[in-house]
Amino acid sequence: MIGILIFPDFQLLDAAGPISAFEIAARCTGKTPAIRVLAVRPGLVRSSSGVEMMARDFKAANAITTLVVAGGVGVADAARCEVTRAFLQRLAKRGVRVASVCSGAYVLAEAGLLDGRRATTHWGRTRDFVARFPKVKFEPDQIFTQDDNVWTSAGISAGIDLALAMITEDHGEEIAQQTARQLVLYHRRSGGQSQFSSLLELKTPNGRFGALLSWARENLDAPLTVEDLADRAGMSARHFARAFAAETGTTPSKAIERLRLEVARERVQSSREAIELVAETTGFRDPERMRRAFIRAFGQPPQALRRAARAG
Repeated sequence: MIGILIFPDFQLLDAAGPISAFEIAARCTGKTPAIRVLAVRPGLVRSSSGVEMMARDFKAANAITTLVVAGGVGVADAARCEVTRAFLQRLAKRGVRVASVCSGAYVLAEAGLLDGRRATTHWGRTRDFVARFPKVKFEPDQIFTQDDNVWTSAGISAGIDLALAMITEDHGEEIAQQTARQLVLYHRRSGGQSQFSSLLELKTPNGRFGALLSWARENLDAPLTVEDLADRAGMSARHFARAFAAETGTTPSKAIERLRLEVARERVQSSREAIELVAETTGFRDPERMRRAFIRAFGQPPQALRRAARAG
C-alpha cells in the first residue's frame, strides 16, 4: 500500500503526481490501486492552491509499504511537528520505504532520516538546506536520489520521476514504461539527470534568438560557429555576437556548449550509446574534448555519470 503524507499548504502536484503514477501502475498490473492520503489531523486538508484533499489519520498507515511526503509552503510547520517526526521514525524502523517530493525533504531531514544519506530537493532551497542539515550528503543537481530505503526528489514534477523509478523497482521496466505512456510523458528521466535546462537558464530564452537556439539544439552535429549562427540569423558575425550576449547574458559559443552538454548528458545517462558516438553526434567530435567539458560542468566524466544514473 502507498501512503501520501500531506499537511496544510502542501503543494498539490507533489501529492497528485505520484498518486496518479501509482494508480496507473496498479491498473497496468491488473490490481486495484491501494493508496492512502494521510495527515496529522484527518479530514479535508487545504493545499497552497486552495484545493482540498481528504486525508486519514496516521492509524491508517499500518499496511503501508511506501510513504511519500509532499512538500509545499507549509513544510516548515510540518517539519517541526513532533507527531509527524515520530511517525516517520516509526515507519523507517519498520522498514517502510520513505520518500519526499521537493521540500518534503525537510520533513525527512528533521526526523533524522537523511543523516549520512544522499538526498536532494528543489534547487532553489540548496543553500538553506545545506546550512541546516550538514549531516546530509546533499546532491543539488539531481532529479531524485535513492539511498537504501530512503528516496528524495527535486521540485514538483520530479515526484512523478521518483514514483516511476519506484514502480520500476516494484513491477519492472515494462510496467513503468506503460505508466509513463499513460501519463503522456516524452520519456522517463533518470535520477542523475540535471534539474536545469540550458535554454531556460538564459536571460531571455524566448527572445529573438529563441528559435535560433531551438534549431541549434536539433542540429548539434553541425559546426554551429558564430558565423554559422549569424548567417542563419541574417546578421553580421560581429553584430550577432554583441546582440546575442546582450540579450541572453552569455556568448554564442558558451550557449552552444551548454546545449551540447545538456543533450550529451541526457544521452549518456539514459542510453547505452557508445561515449564516442555521443561525442560525435552532439558536436563535441572528440570524446576527450567532451570528457573535459563534462568535468568542467559537472565535476565528473561521462562514464561516471552513466554509472551513477544506472545505480540510481
